[in-house]
Amino acid sequence: PRMAQEATPVLLVVLARLVSSTWHEGSGHYLESHTNEVYAEEPPPEPALDYRRVPQWCATLNIHRGEATCYSPRGSSYHSSLGTRCELSCARGYRLVGPSAVQCLPNRHWSGMAYCRQIRCHVLPAVLRGSYVCSAGVQMESRCDYTCLPGYQLEGDRSRICMEDGHWSGSEPICVDLEPPKIRCPDSRERLAEPGKLTATVYWDPPHVRDSADGVIKRVMLRGPEPGSEFPEGEHVIRYTAHDQAYNRASCKFRIRVQVRRCPVLKPPQNGYISCTSDGNNYGATCEYLCDGGYERQGTSLRVCQSTQQWMGSQPLCAPMQINTDVNSAASLLDQFHEKRRLFVISAPDPSNRYYKMQISMLQQAACGLDLRHVTTVELVGQPPHEVGRIREHRLSLGVIKELRRFLHLTRSHFNAVLLDKAGTDRERYISPVSPDELFVFIDTYLLSEREAARREQSGDPCE
Repeated sequence: PRMAQEATPVLLVVLARLVSSTWHEGSGHYLESHTNEVYAEEPPPEPALDYRRVPQWCATLNIHRGEATCYSPRGSSYHSSLGTRCELSCARGYRLVGPSAVQCLPNRHWSGMAYCRQIRCHVLPAVLRGSYVCSAGVQMESRCDYTCLPGYQLEGDRSRICMEDGHWSGSEPICVDLEPPKIRCPDSRERLAEPGKLTATVYWDPPHVRDSADGVIKRVMLRGPEPGSEFPEGEHVIRYTAHDQAYNRASCKFRIRVQVRRCPVLKPPQNGYISCTSDGNNYGATCEYLCDGGYERQGTSLRVCQSTQQWMGSQPLCAPMQINTDVNSAASLLDQFHEKRRLFVISAPDPSNRYYKMQISMLQQAACGLDLRHVTTVELVGQPPHEVGRIREHRLSLGVIKELRRFLHLTRSHFNAVLLDKAGTDRERYISPVSPDELFVFIDTYLLSEREAARREQSGDPCE
């Protein structure tokens, strides 16, 4: 009894303290004076009170979003008696803040305080040129799926999950521009060459270029001639290449075909040739018919290739030159050869003259070379009144013979010869027979026109 009387005041003090303290249910904290600080007190000296008779010594533990598993020395019916030990745990998605185990102390306090905090990951940073959508925000097991803007592709993890340790799985992905730009070239086209030309001027619009990412095209390069260029006959490939800011590139191409309208190839006339402009048989080309020396053109001189791909007019002929010896003067005779033939005039005192016979013999053997160089031989032989003048089989009158001798300064007393060009000009004189080779070298060196030289170079020497 005395012992009970002495213990009574102590019990009242403890109960009074218990009433003045506050326990927040579900927090896992034992709060005093409304503070959230977790503390542990040193156990007081062993009191004289028999603690075993008080079944609820500490406040009942109630962990919000968690559980307290307690073991009492007095049995399973006692959950907060002195010496009771409780192990604290949290539900899935929450983690324990504070000690994982507490014990009921003699001062009627638990040895520590704890609560369950929801597990959360940090907010994911924004993705440049992309975005993400999360299933449950930043809570545990929330899944965030990443997507990129059109034109960009995702590199890295496509999804990240908030894990139990409060960290996101994987690593932050990036959106990169891997898609080449879209480029469309102009349509292929055909053009006809312009009249008199073998080319066509072709224009086109630049290609249509679009970037599916940021819309910026860094450079467009052209491989080939610029628009407005002249294209020769045939097919031509034009290529464009476009680069975006990420140095992705795309190319396109189109074709330009230039067609030349052509007439049938003209054949040169017999004893003549053709001189044509441009390519000779293209639309607009003009061809001139020319006859060899000693031949005259009969018919039209020019023919033009028309857009219908047919030649205008008909082909002329080159007929042998008609020599008219029934003239009254040497000038009238020479005019017939003007710009057509060269003349080699031979004078001898009589037909038996040794030099004369030698010269005629050599010229007869070189007839092809003479005709090739448009040379006509004129013979003046004998003394009046039996003097003879002839061009091939054509006879000259005595009056014309006399004028030719006087005009060309040809004497009857001995052999002599003179070479006249196509203008009738005295170009070379000989007092002894001249070999055909020597005569031809002089003509080829000094008397050929540019047209004759080009034709000789083109056709060669048919007399060889």
